[in-house]
Amino acid sequence: MQHTKHALTTLTIDEGLVLKQLEPSDALDIFTTIDTQRAFLGKWLPFVEYTHFIADTQSFVESVVHADEAHFEFVFVIRKNQEFAGLIGFKSTDKLNKRTEIGYWLSESFQKQGIVTRAVERLCAFAFQELGMNRIQVKCAVGNIPSKRVAQRLGFVFEGIERQGEWLTEGFFTDVEVYSKLKSDLLL
Repeated sequence: MQHTKHALTTLTIDEGLVLKQLEPSDALDIFTTIDTQRAFLGKWLPFVEYTHFIADTQSFVESVVHADEAHFEFVFVIRKNQEFAGLIGFKSTDKLNKRTEIGYWLSESFQKQGIVTRAVERLCAFAFQELGMNRIQVKCAVGNIPSKRVAQRLGFVFEGIERQGEWLTEGFFTDVEVYSKLKSDLLL
């Protein structure tokens, strides 16, 4: 993946919906959303339990923004009509094998508008066309129906269950559904 420290990437989905590469000034929006929606976001997102102060979010943002080339991952804020709606980005990217995973979360007030589906679709196009990826996967906890439906709507193939693949806030491991999409799937 090419990463330029100077030019920030913005991916436009439509007139009101954009993915803007994460930068330090986004930390307050991220923290405020997490801090005011702990019960909603914490159900499926383990990091909520460990995000107590703005400094926690600032540290996360700094680790993304200032990652060295070998560990750099594109992470974007989702903005609808210029308002912060959530985060989406790549994680666990394996450049040698040209595969990555997309992770995302969305503020409660932006749910059920198709935002994540369109954002994942745009990120897939970016990964396949601009980053040269061959495989993208999405993982979601068993029971996280909205997340599962995003993968299904976009034609990701269900591969199976990763047993006890994620530690949840309530203090237990949950099984995780694994979905994938290959570059060659686009030709079908």
